[in-house]
Amino acid sequence: MTDPKSRPFLINKDADGNVRLTVRSTRYNSQGYPLVTVLLQDELFKTAAAARAFAQEHFGARPGDYAAK
Repeated sequence: MTDPKSRPFLINKDADGNVRLTVRSTRYNSQGYPLVTVLLQDELFKTAAAARAFAQEHFGARPGDYAAK
């Protein structure tokens, strides 16, 4: 299972009640400091399961790669 601090997919609800998927990528600079890039996907989902299915299909996500907010 992925470390909770480095889970690359965040699933949360927006103000309108839609479920959104955020893809996070982490890289490290020469001093070992993490640099996180966050990309909110344009798609809107009705359920978290639909967002997980999208992440699996398009990004190769595995169980345990998700964080929820």
